[in-house]
Amino acid sequence: MGSSELKERGHWSGRLDFVLSLIGFSVGLGNIWRFPYLCYKNGGGAFLIPYFICLGVAGIPLLILELGLGQFMSQGGITCWNVIPGWKGIGIASIVIVNWLNYYYNVILAWDIYYMGLSFQKRLPWSHCDNDFNTPDCLDPKWIYGNNGTTQPFLCNGIEESENTTTKMLKQVCLNGTLRNLSDFTPAVEEFWERKILQQHLSTGIDDMGGLNWELMISLIVAWIVIYFIICKGVKSSGKVVYFTAPFPYILLTILLVRALTLENAFEGLNFYLNPELSRLSDGQVWLDAATQIFFSYSIGLGTMMALGSYNKYNHNFFRDGMVFVLFNSGTSIYAGFVIFSVLGFMAGQQGVEVGEVAKGGPGLAFIAYPEAVAQMPIPQLWAVLFFFMVLLLGIDSEFVGVEGFVTAVVDTWPQIFRKGYRREMFAAFYCFISCCVGITMTLHGGIYIFQLFDNYSASGSALLWISAFESFAIAWFYGGNRFLGDFNEMLQFREGCCGPVWRLIEFYFQACWYLLTPLFCLAVFIFSFIGYENVTYQGYVYPWWGYVIGWILALSSMVTVLLYFLYAFMAAEGNLSDRWRAVITPRLPNRDTEGEVLEDMEMDKINVHI
Repeated sequence: MGSSELKERGHWSGRLDFVLSLIGFSVGLGNIWRFPYLCYKNGGGAFLIPYFICLGVAGIPLLILELGLGQFMSQGGITCWNVIPGWKGIGIASIVIVNWLNYYYNVILAWDIYYMGLSFQKRLPWSHCDNDFNTPDCLDPKWIYGNNGTTQPFLCNGIEESENTTTKMLKQVCLNGTLRNLSDFTPAVEEFWERKILQQHLSTGIDDMGGLNWELMISLIVAWIVIYFIICKGVKSSGKVVYFTAPFPYILLTILLVRALTLENAFEGLNFYLNPELSRLSDGQVWLDAATQIFFSYSIGLGTMMALGSYNKYNHNFFRDGMVFVLFNSGTSIYAGFVIFSVLGFMAGQQGVEVGEVAKGGPGLAFIAYPEAVAQMPIPQLWAVLFFFMVLLLGIDSEFVGVEGFVTAVVDTWPQIFRKGYRREMFAAFYCFISCCVGITMTLHGGIYIFQLFDNYSASGSALLWISAFESFAIAWFYGGNRFLGDFNEMLQFREGCCGPVWRLIEFYFQACWYLLTPLFCLAVFIFSFIGYENVTYQGYVYPWWGYVIGWILALSSMVTVLLYFLYAFMAAEGNLSDRWRAVITPRLPNRDTEGEVLEDMEMDKINVHI
């Protein structure tokens, strides 16, 4: 092939490449640390009611919409919106979000790589207070757990404090003949996280970033090198990697579950996890948490589902694979909760407190609560390595598909530039380099403050809800929901044969959701999220005004793109108002042969508009 010829776009080469990539991308860290915490926070098993309602009203309809659109157009997250040219801003907004997400998500992998590397030490560094970085106020685990993993009575000024020992041990400790409250101390695992991994004590805030955490920066560079070599050849390389990275975490998760269920007080933790509090269903925040969890865990509104679907052959059964993915995604969230809360039950029993006092949300669950529990198990190094290796695989899957989605969108937008020679590989390397450089700012001593801004604003639930509402609205009311379902049938051939009656019921469900239920649901949750908005803080630190401005710039950078691009496309079109309107809503569909393969995806059915 000459250097001037366009390379073929390519398809998934194996039957399971697509569905494993779906599972690998969306089944990630949020399933492990966010869903179990939200269950505990929002009424235990009762949280599953709004969770599955939100899944049915918005999650599944939007997932199938995105997968089907990508496969039908055989294009990535931006150019697939040639189906309605004026709404291409939806695709651009999605890629803006996934770009921000790629920048900071790999920092989590850097934390994990750092932890895993230190897990091979003879004595886990977060299990004691004898490290150079520890302070005099470090709470040594042996004060709580004793030397043999059980609480112990102690003497203070010759008086044995032994009655109700477990509670006493958690409240006070005898130092130099004086009883001190344990609440005055910082647990060893928290000091390790804050003073060794993050080194945030060397910074006072976002306006005092401090120096580089060199070990963490090296971990980040390693993470980006791994990501590049996975995605450099496109789906030809990444489609093979998922055969290991997607299923293996389930093996590790099962091993950890078996071990967790054998721990003392494990079933107290499970009871806390699943015990339903139906009264919480009247709280609007519960429904908001359920909705945002669906959008995050299913990666809706990021454009990556279109990118993955675009590599399918025209007649691939994406609907079947999508429903398999739904079972795996939600099932993994629930399954992970059994692992996490079995461990939290063990911790609570050892400390003599309620499970709610040791349950943490977000990174604290993966990098504080679980490592603390692991340190009290026999052969802690083994369980630490297994846990952090599982987190690494889950994170790698999500990150490389996010990067692949961004690269695919750019290459599909300018194929004449990037689909020649090794330009795609060079662009992927350049993007990984730039992303790594941005991520390095989050390995500074004050990097956690930048990370929090990215995490809470750039890929916020509000931005995803905004984009998702427009996705459903544009397809249903501009392209036509019935027409879109007709395209589905052309690809799937479900209306004929024994599947016909069932498929017609499914079509009615999708019509009801795309036309009305999904956009209204997204809009309602979007409005509610703003009503309850509070400025982001981190451990009591309040950002300066310009910090919040940066956060809102990150959030609005994607949201405003949707309507601004529609306005731009309308103004750039030729002719009178009627001509311009037709230009922005007339589909530009790829030319296909009799088997559905794109003949020249560069040359789409033309319309008289220069956009």
